[in-house]
Amino acid sequence: MKIDQWGNRLYTGETSYDFVGRRRTWYAIAGAVILISLLALLLRGFNLGIDFTGGAEFRVVGVTGDVSTVQAEDAVQEVLGETEVQAAVVGGDTLRVRTGELSTAQSSDVVDGLAAAYDVSRTDISSSFIGPAWGQDVSQRSLQALLVFLVLVALVISVYFRTWKMAVAALVALVHDVVITVGLYALVGLEVTPATVIGFLTILGYSLYDTVVVFDKVRENTDEAMDSQATTFREAANLAVNQTLVRSINTSVVALLPVGAILFVGTVLLGAGTLVDLSLALFIGIAFGTYSSIFIATPLLVQLRQREPVIAALEKKVLSKRAERAAKAPAGGGRTGSSTLVVGGDEDTEVEPDYLYDRSTLKDQQPSVRVQPKRAPRSRR
Repeated sequence: MKIDQWGNRLYTGETSYDFVGRRRTWYAIAGAVILISLLALLLRGFNLGIDFTGGAEFRVVGVTGDVSTVQAEDAVQEVLGETEVQAAVVGGDTLRVRTGELSTAQSSDVVDGLAAAYDVSRTDISSSFIGPAWGQDVSQRSLQALLVFLVLVALVISVYFRTWKMAVAALVALVHDVVITVGLYALVGLEVTPATVIGFLTILGYSLYDTVVVFDKVRENTDEAMDSQATTFREAANLAVNQTLVRSINTSVVALLPVGAILFVGTVLLGAGTLVDLSLALFIGIAFGTYSSIFIATPLLVQLRQREPVIAALEKKVLSKRAERAAKAPAGGGRTGSSTLVVGGDEDTEVEPDYLYDRSTLKDQQPSVRVQPKRAPRSRR
């Protein structure tokens, strides 16, 4: 089946996946991944870059032959003794070496050692020094921006959708994305730089964008359900997720392709650097942001709202109408199954209705009329 045909079947309800009804499965998967992320943060912590810890950075440009980081580590340790050295090849012919804070004399000795190790001139080696206070200031400002962002987002979503429960569901999905992304960084030991922090803040906007698109369709469907009294709130919300599924996937793929290309270029062609730090955070965040928009946000919204008196009354009325139609249906023909739902109960007390919100709903509401095609009159001989 082509993706456009699949998308049409999802939109009309001919094909439907029960995202809302299986919410505990999605919660369990998300909870397991979040638990692993939190354990990684507690046990391993972040591998903070020089911008946060402070130190010195040296770049050796124009290195020829087979570039090896071992020579750099040996040269620095010969000057400074046993100390932590981080060396990486950047761009194929450039070597980046990072150490702790150094004095002016120590820095000059390291430059001489690197020049001798790679047979380059001192002018081919650049050095820079960063104090830890700068990194602490970046961290504080990032946390302040994050808190302000979350407060504003909660207010805007609450006003736009006329309910604070949508804001809660969107923020839970947002926290899900950020925790998993930073946890993966801690688990793998990836270096955290200011570019990484920018990537973390960027994925917040993308995750919310995808969630708001789904929520907008949820509001449209649920408003129609309240007016028509033909479907329950849960069925209308689940249909909205199915209708926006292809759009969410396409948007994510379109976003991941250029980010993946930047990640490939930064990793394979240029080596570790700002491009890799930024693109890797974006790639992870976009992927998990799509998951949370589909599997977390809407099921959580339905769970938060299903006990509201208006929603409960709608479900009771819809199921009552279905039971009446099932009782009036002739034996052995049409839909004979019935369904029950304990209003206000949890997932375990619900029995799924025997059809979803699709074209069959319209068939149940309206009597089928068979139109006989006109026959051509017989010719008289």
